[in-house]
Amino acid sequence: MSDLPTAENVLAAGGRLAAESARYTGFGWMRGTSGNLSEVVTRDPLRLAVTASGLDKGELAATDVAVVGPDGAAVAVDGVEPLVPSAEAGLHARVAALTGADAVVHVHALSAVVAGHHWPKGVLLRDVETLKGIGRLAHDDEVLIPVIANSQDMVELGDRFEAAYDPRTPAVIVASHGLYTWGPNLRRARHVTECVEWLLSYAIAIR
Repeated sequence: MSDLPTAENVLAAGGRLAAESARYTGFGWMRGTSGNLSEVVTRDPLRLAVTASGLDKGELAATDVAVVGPDGAAVAVDGVEPLVPSAEAGLHARVAALTGADAVVHVHALSAVVAGHHWPKGVLLRDVETLKGIGRLAHDDEVLIPVIANSQDMVELGDRFEAAYDPRTPAVIVASHGLYTWGPNLRRARHVTECVEWLLSYAIAIR
């Protein structure tokens, strides 16, 4: 992807983000106005459509998105109403830039917060069939879901993410906060999110 984003591709992304947000809200993973999703609309320069701040994620419209650049700051696009992006847009952009992913999901799944509490150095998993759902092996593959300390400073949080990042594992837990996952598109990121949430729930259940 290249060139500048157009209103058409931003609003198309907004429609997909609204549909995915409603799904996660139905799971109870985006309570209140929590959580945020993003999709890359251009790669050079990097621009992401990110769900707008302070909105109920179960009631989004295609227009309820903001466009941000690599630092998470809002960028104007002709034909798109300038809304306030999520405060965590900077981390979305950092994840997209570092991983090459075109979709980033951030949910407040309780399992992620509980798992981060129990295993602050990372959640170790192996010999579980559902690991295949995140691109790992079901047997004889030791998988660590990283846990990083929370921060309200997205540059600091991004640095922590980069230090913990393992290209083999498309997920990270932010302690006392929630889960970030990513993928080449929103559907794949959704599948990763669902599988990681299940794996964390499993780890908690058998501890």
